[in-house]
Amino acid sequence: MVLKTFLAFFIIMSFAFPLYSQDSRVLFKEDFNDLVKWQEVFFPKIENHTTYSIEKQGDDTYLKAHSESAASLLVYTEPFDVYTFPRVRWRWKIDGIIAAGNAKTREGDDYPVRIYIAFEYDPKEAGIIERAQYAAAKAFYGEYPPHSSLNYIWANKEHAEDILSSVYTGRSIMILLQKGDARAGTWVTQDINIIGDYEKAFGGKSPKRATIGIMADADNTGERATSYIDYIMVYR
Repeated sequence: MVLKTFLAFFIIMSFAFPLYSQDSRVLFKEDFNDLVKWQEVFFPKIENHTTYSIEKQGDDTYLKAHSESAASLLVYTEPFDVYTFPRVRWRWKIDGIIAAGNAKTREGDDYPVRIYIAFEYDPKEAGIIERAQYAAAKAFYGEYPPHSSLNYIWANKEHAEDILSSVYTGRSIMILLQKGDARAGTWVTQDINIIGDYEKAFGGKSPKRATIGIMADADNTGERATSYIDYIMVYR
């Protein structure tokens, strides 16, 4: 659904910028000891929700996401400046792909795991038509929708492309970091540059503020998926 790929952040309120960590190069590193700074977002008309839980193995803790014909989104509650902290690193793992999942169809728009970067709409940077469109959306939903979003996905199929537009909206771009199940069951570390990826995806300059989110969903296919995230770090 469109709400899954683009409008999920309608209901998220604006929060103050977080304090920097002791290392000025790192804005925050989430090790998933708890979910205090994360907010779950539910979608209209989707009754079943993904289960997000903290798991422990030895001295390590990590996030487990399990979706069974379900979908919901986990969002970090503090937006950040992508020009000050443009890099994100995380380590993720899946139990397996979604067999009927396909990034090129609406029926297959499910993923065992994805990381969202949702960019805030800024009316000062918008043209007349865009301001009118976003004003109407805010009047209806109570919040501005995001300006655009990058979705870093573990794709179910080995698509030839590394970048795809969402099947629902051109304002949401899918970046295929992993494809297929060859590395299922293995921890994989990813490191991305938000600004560079945005320019490749949209061909222009990204908005300044963004919010990060995590999602596992299997509502369109009716299947199940389980994934894990060991940590997420936003830094420069």
